[in-house]
Amino acid sequence: MIKVTRLNDTQLVINADLIEFVEAIPDTIISLTTGKKIMVKESIDDVIERVASFRRLSSGFIASGEPQERS
Repeated sequence: MIKVTRLNDTQLVINADLIEFVEAIPDTIISLTTGKKIMVKESIDDVIERVASFRRLSSGFIASGEPQERS
């Protein structure tokens, strides 16, 4: 799940697995596999980084590729 900000400043959490593509025309629009489109304040690069961070955290690995210690 990634947290993004709608154009009206409300926060929204999106299932990263449902993102089909992201485009900027000029606002950033996230298109989901469900057909829903969400306009957000974050740039495309920010959305990509948030998805990548989510995937790293959910896989149990940090950026260096070393397993995280779990408590």
